[in-house]
Amino acid sequence: MADNPKTLVSTDWLAQHLKDPDLRLLDASWYLPDAGRDPKAEYNQAHIPGARFFDIDEISDGRSDMPHMAPPAEKFMSRMRAMGVGDGHQVVVYDGAGLLSAARVWWLFRLMGQENVAVLDGGLPKWVAEGRPTEDMPPIPRDRHMTVRFQNQLVRDVTQVAQASKLKAPQIVDARAAARFRGDAPEPREGLRAGHIPGARNLPYTELLNDDKTLKSVAETKAAFEAAGIDLSHPVITTCGSGITAAILALALERMGHTDWSLYDGSWAEWGMFPTVPVATGDA
Repeated sequence: MADNPKTLVSTDWLAQHLKDPDLRLLDASWYLPDAGRDPKAEYNQAHIPGARFFDIDEISDGRSDMPHMAPPAEKFMSRMRAMGVGDGHQVVVYDGAGLLSAARVWWLFRLMGQENVAVLDGGLPKWVAEGRPTEDMPPIPRDRHMTVRFQNQLVRDVTQVAQASKLKAPQIVDARAAARFRGDAPEPREGLRAGHIPGARNLPYTELLNDDKTLKSVAETKAAFEAAGIDLSHPVITTCGSGITAAILALALERMGHTDWSLYDGSWAEWGMFPTVPVATGDA
């Protein structure tokens, strides 16, 4: 795999750059409630040396009833300043599942106009499996200013997605498991209808991952999108359960050079709750 500090870097790359003064490493581990895992406790126990903990649920829009919606720019800036992450830094994000929530934080940085951010391919499990070091002490951050230029084109709301669903453009691709997409499996969040956004295509994010939770090659990724019925010459909106794994599809698109994408932040947590928007079931 080719390392790209704007999308995806390998554990080898990180090992070589771990002591770079301008590197900022973030542990963005997050799990669905039914996983029974506590990401902050796991971070306190062991993380890659120098990593700071990025709390996806806390660094979010506190005014919203939706889970972990993108925070206002001011909140993001102040949290990053306190964590010592700012202008001139190369950010690398990883998570404890291999690749689950790290891409969400990559997307947040991109949304805030930060380009020098990459996801660690294979995350903490691959790092640990290779016998590389971890530590249990958090780093001592020094304040660093971050300039934020909010990128509106990278995020979509329910109105824009409803319009896309009706007009069949941009294309909508859903990263949830096939059974949830079809409406056969119950949603992990209570009170949501089952099914998918009418006109959406299904590409479960797990189909983009190898057994060791690294992203498949660009060629394999491209083939997976095309097999799901996505025309890669046209714009794409990614969606999922609550805007976490949709970012894995966004990262995959960016990595293959398809830059005309956006993410539906509310995703199914919002759409499945709105009584006024239509829901489709079955395969398409």
